[in-house]
Amino acid sequence: MDFIDNKVSNRLGGPSFFENNNKLYKFEKIKKITREVKSKHPNKKLIDMGVGEPDKMANMSIVDILAIEARKPENRFYADNGIAEFQEAACRYLYNIYGLNNISVKNIIHGIGSKPILAMLPICFINPGDICLMPSPAYQVLGTYSKFLGGDIYNMPLCEENNFYPDLDSIPIEIKKRAKLLYLNYPNNPTGQVATKEFYEYAVKFAKENDVLIISDLAYGALTYGDYTPLSILSIDGAMDVCLEIHSLSKSFNMTGWRLAFVVGSEKAINVYSTVKGHTDSGQFRAIQKAGAYALDNYSLILENKERYLRRFKLLVNVLNEIGFDAKMPKGGFYSYVKSPIGIKNGLKFENAEQASLYILSNALVSTVPWDDCGSFLRFSVTYDANSISEEIQVMQDLKQRLLSLNLEF
Repeated sequence: MDFIDNKVSNRLGGPSFFENNNKLYKFEKIKKITREVKSKHPNKKLIDMGVGEPDKMANMSIVDILAIEARKPENRFYADNGIAEFQEAACRYLYNIYGLNNISVKNIIHGIGSKPILAMLPICFINPGDICLMPSPAYQVLGTYSKFLGGDIYNMPLCEENNFYPDLDSIPIEIKKRAKLLYLNYPNNPTGQVATKEFYEYAVKFAKENDVLIISDLAYGALTYGDYTPLSILSIDGAMDVCLEIHSLSKSFNMTGWRLAFVVGSEKAINVYSTVKGHTDSGQFRAIQKAGAYALDNYSLILENKERYLRRFKLLVNVLNEIGFDAKMPKGGFYSYVKSPIGIKNGLKFENAEQASLYILSNALVSTVPWDDCGSFLRFSVTYDANSISEEIQVMQDLKQRLLSLNLEF
């Protein structure tokens, strides 16, 4: 046994950490096969439909504010738990986008992206033996730290027959008794489903009856289409008492690498989080927060993204349906979540979505993300690389030609 092996904490698996960590998970498999396929076909461009981040950089007006603020000497200091300008802008944003008029700066604190917020919240609330109610499929970070802290995960399937909502009523009584956190994510990654007022009322009622704190991940909150209006769970009566909601600037404002988000909740809940955060980081660079405040006040900048994604969704849904998928227009986010093909006509049958995804990648140079948590589905993203409408059309024509050539069976 190597010197480090017996030093690894039990929460990470102790000495078995290195053995377990060497196993290839689906995203690693996809990346590995992508590299292999690209090396075999250097002259054929990969159509990357698995991208989980915006395809464009932040608007130049936001970049300009960053450049101006970065030159100011007063912005060089630690931001600690945030600056007033950003918190005040977040209050205005919540009112302008979600109609929330009961939010003050005492209800808001920034984070260095939503991922660290999701990591720190279990430190605030999870004890060994507590249960985190987590949707499945979902962004895995939602549950990682609860496990690290000795908590357990109870997966709530997001199945098509339940319109990709968790069935809270089916959770066993013994699980409810130990549950401490309930994670929600709408507009949802990967299913593309959006929340309704009725669903949020159902979730808030469940939280109150079962003494569970809701963590609502609203990363895609402002990216909605058609007649659907952006909706916050905090608009539900009494939700502020039992909910914390996370807002990110990454998806809506194309600020992924800037690492800026904020969490909203009751003063007591925010106080608990700020205590942990204060011992964890020294705040995001003040110039980035000021550029973020500008973005939040200029929320019309989101419209350009929404128009582009809606246009691409229409193209993608048409192409997928022509190939044989059962694709529908989502009302939020930037993913199309469709049932996976079952195999190749008169040939190979796929065991699951992961096998289908890897086959499509290997034979058509089209990258997707597979999910086998509740049925077999593939996730196609509209954040693929294209710099004009004509390029978008060309990518869709190439996608159609490549997938048709596989003779997929549904």
